[in-house]
Amino acid sequence: MSTPREQSEPRMLVPSLMFIALVVAAVASLGTPLITTVATTFHVSLNSAQWTLTIALLSGAVSTPVLGRLGAGPHRRATILATLAVVVVGSALTVLPLPFAWLLVGRAGQGIGLGLTALMMGVARDHLPKQRSAATISLISVVSIIGAGAGYPLVGLLTQVGGVRAAYGLGLFVTTIAFLAAWRFMPEAPAGRSAHVDTVGALLLAGGLFLVLYLAGERSLWSHDLSVTVVLAVVAAVLLAVWTVTGLRGKAPLIDLKALRHPAVAGANIAMFVGAIGMYLLLTLITRYAQTPHSAGYGFGLTTFVAGLVLIPFSVLGFVAGKLTPRMLKRIDAPFLLAGSAVIVGGGFVLFVTARSNLVDLLLAMSVLGFGVGSFAAAMPGVILAVTPKSETSSAMSFNYVVRSVGYSLGSAIGGLILSAGTGLGHLFPDDSAYTTAALVGIGAMAITTLTSLVLARKRSPQAEPAAAPSRSSQLTRPPDGTVAAPSGS
Repeated sequence: MSTPREQSEPRMLVPSLMFIALVVAAVASLGTPLITTVATTFHVSLNSAQWTLTIALLSGAVSTPVLGRLGAGPHRRATILATLAVVVVGSALTVLPLPFAWLLVGRAGQGIGLGLTALMMGVARDHLPKQRSAATISLISVVSIIGAGAGYPLVGLLTQVGGVRAAYGLGLFVTTIAFLAAWRFMPEAPAGRSAHVDTVGALLLAGGLFLVLYLAGERSLWSHDLSVTVVLAVVAAVLLAVWTVTGLRGKAPLIDLKALRHPAVAGANIAMFVGAIGMYLLLTLITRYAQTPHSAGYGFGLTTFVAGLVLIPFSVLGFVAGKLTPRMLKRIDAPFLLAGSAVIVGGGFVLFVTARSNLVDLLLAMSVLGFGVGSFAAAMPGVILAVTPKSETSSAMSFNYVVRSVGYSLGSAIGGLILSAGTGLGHLFPDDSAYTTAALVGIGAMAITTLTSLVLARKRSPQAEPAAAPSRSSQLTRPPDGTVAAPSGS
């Protein structure tokens, strides 16, 4: 029997969950349309300016499992509020007239908010009826991705009027509202839960991921200091290997790596990792291509504001796909839908490779990308939550979002690396062929994602179901209320 607080909560709970997921995603991705402006404002290279995006994705990748573990415990509300407070402080640092290094610190603080997406899903699963919670979780997943382009036009307009600081000021404004919404409407976690955070594991993961992304994004290091590069690569491998071993042997690891033994979880996370690389790569390529001046021999020389308008189809079509996906899941198994979504994103890459001579071509490619990303994001939770206990929703989805954030970070870094490699000596912008090369890499990534999803679909087929049943049932545990957590999703 629910308390009066629980009965009145859902009225504004769903809008609050959606708004917080949208805000943290939009603010963390503010670096995308501002890379060129940051480079000119702070007198740094485009490669250095790219880190305003990469560092936010990196901090999100590290914070997500930590917040997911805390969100599985009794202090979920306090965790959400404390995290949003950090995001607000980080947003303030991006607005203050401080050196470039402090801008990166602020962007890292904003990126920490990406870890809240999994907690929003946990709140929905705990406090909403089963059918409504499944639909809400799918929309949260979609909003967390399409939020990347939600505020770009306004950010572009503010950049033209008041510069990059004014654009980041929008982030400070909306994160403050998100904090107030969480303070007012976020419920407490159900009683009887406990959580332990593996601090050592978090440090190992942070160090390993930082070195991987640093090596992926710093092309000059490979050509000038190969010995240092090799040493850093070895250190990164050791850190991640130690993190993996401790995660498998520990009693309360940061991420339950043993869950990867389940084919659905392992396959879904592989598809998410490779797919995220491709998805963010195309988003970055189109945005930078649109802003490249005509003097480079290609591009459209769009202002930050107009370039932001190019991203509107991405958000609109992504939201439409997210609304349609729950209905499609009643007829199509989730892994098949993942495969189809990956094919659609691959089609966006093909459009970008074959036709980018006018702005309409870019708008079409961005629309295709948005629809593919929206359906992919909406289908993903159903694959994972179908084999996840209700009390472990935040923790299970947090790992998927770690994978997604790392994939995004690598997509951003790989895109910057390929374009940097295609930039001639004494030139500010890469050759047009560098964009084609990067897009071909993206097509390969989406092909791998498609094949992985199809393999996952085969493992979930009726023929394979009997073999999977024992493993699946072993994943289900009894939550504190004593009932067996029913699978949700596909």
